[in-house]
Amino acid sequence: MTRPTQATINLSALSHNLSQAKRHVPKSRIMAVIKADGYGHGIIRVAKGLAEADGFAVACLEEAVRLREAGFKHNILLLEGVFEPSELKAVVDYELQMVVHCPEQVRLIETTAVSTPLAVWMKVDTGMHRLGFLPNEFTQYYQRLAQLKQVTSNFMLMTHLACADEVGHPANQEQLSLFHTLTTHLSNPKSVVNSAGLFSYTDAHHDWVRPGIMLYGINPFNNGVGSAVGLKPVMNLKSEIIAIKSYQAGAQIGYGGTYTCDRPTRVGVVAIGYGDGYPRHAPTGTPVAVAGQRSRLLGRVSMDMITIDVSEIDGVKVGSPVCLWGDALPIEEVAQSANTIGYELVCRLTPRVPRVVLGVN
Repeated sequence: MTRPTQATINLSALSHNLSQAKRHVPKSRIMAVIKADGYGHGIIRVAKGLAEADGFAVACLEEAVRLREAGFKHNILLLEGVFEPSELKAVVDYELQMVVHCPEQVRLIETTAVSTPLAVWMKVDTGMHRLGFLPNEFTQYYQRLAQLKQVTSNFMLMTHLACADEVGHPANQEQLSLFHTLTTHLSNPKSVVNSAGLFSYTDAHHDWVRPGIMLYGINPFNNGVGSAVGLKPVMNLKSEIIAIKSYQAGAQIGYGGTYTCDRPTRVGVVAIGYGDGYPRHAPTGTPVAVAGQRSRLLGRVSMDMITIDVSEIDGVKVGSPVCLWGDALPIEEVAQSANTIGYELVCRLTPRVPRVVLGVN
């Protein structure tokens, strides 16, 4: 018997979510973020589902090369730029674009001969305090890049909001104001917002937007579910009940006996665990759905199994379908219970979970 755990990837939902992004930014181009193997969904299948995007943003050269070698002609942006001189040749050979975020990368370009000018996105640190040129060094390095024959003219200017998922957070307006002050007199194209900013800061859409998590149907804000902002879940993580046991009050469930039954309880064993990427730290009470009915996790997550309360589930039996997240159970609810975010849940799904593609592939 084939182990029943699988993740279905709905390409039609990807296309729908992209159309939602386009609806909110009718005058901007869309750089779809598909790093981390398409947020755990599979970078090539995600690119197919997002074929109508204007470009793809990835974290590293290896991801970009996979896309090019699969035949994608889109703009492809390296979000962390390059790490060594040899990668500049690959940027040219594969016709990639690259973020430049530090003085060392500028010096690397200055001292490297390239056969074709590089398409650069110069990143400014307006308050994220991760990557980017500090405000007091922006003008110096902007001018150095502008003078280089190795760089295309009128290159992109970008920044990244640290608190875009918290609507009304004062840091957002501070960052937007600083970026405006630094760049408003420059004619270069600009890019600021991610998924949350796309919804919340229409005056910051500029030339390009960079949606990521929303494309996978996950709400980009700190509360709420994807459907609340018109999104459809792309991933459905599913398994089945493989055993059912009945226990009396006082019985302890699973490793460490961390859950004690407070009443007679029917316990279902589900073929999913942290070896599949389900979060080990998910506590008792984390929601699951059995045959469309709500249930909850009991006790500690094992490598290959979880135990759930099926006492009140009508018609449950061995083989009953279980949804860990997806259409029947918003991933945001699971993430909240497990004290994490939807990003982590989809990205950490392990290779042993088969991905089954729905829609055009």
